Amino acid sequence: MSDASDEFRVASRRAALAPGTPLGVTEDMIRTLVDAFYDKVRVDPELGPIFARHIPGDWGPHLAKMYDFWSSVTLMTGRYHGTPMAAHAPLPIEAAHFQRWLALFRQTATEVCPAPAAALFVDRAERIAQSLQLGLDFHHGRLIVDHLYGRT
Repeated sequence: MSDASDEFRVASRRAALAPGTPLGVTEDMIRTLVDAFYDKVRVDPELGPIFARHIPGDWGPHLAKMYDFWSSVTLMTGRYHGTPMAAHAPLPIEAAHFQRWLALFRQTATEVCPAPAAALFVDRAERIAQSLQLGLDFHHGRLIVDHLYGRT
């Protein structure tokens, strides 16, 4: 099978699974959300220093990766091909950082997106953050049972 027919098959399957643009989400909306969110992250007293250590210069490549990530998550474009666990494992992040990240993300999504789209983004962000936090805790040897009882 040729590359073109593989791409067509994958695109057709995605279209069947998620026809149309869910809740009005567009690529422009994703870019606006990602840009506004990371503008806040960069100046945030808790998250800003962590990001500054790991993205000391040009934010362009990171933002492009996040556009692809959120496009894949919300529009099922399949553009993101990264490994979030591997990327986050070396970072000094704890449960409080996830909560702060989510608070800023919720705030930004509510500010820049229509309510239904904001709810979709926030739902996906909460699920991703929970999964990532559990995976990182396991990776770092923290007890997963603590999460079940709210001891993070």
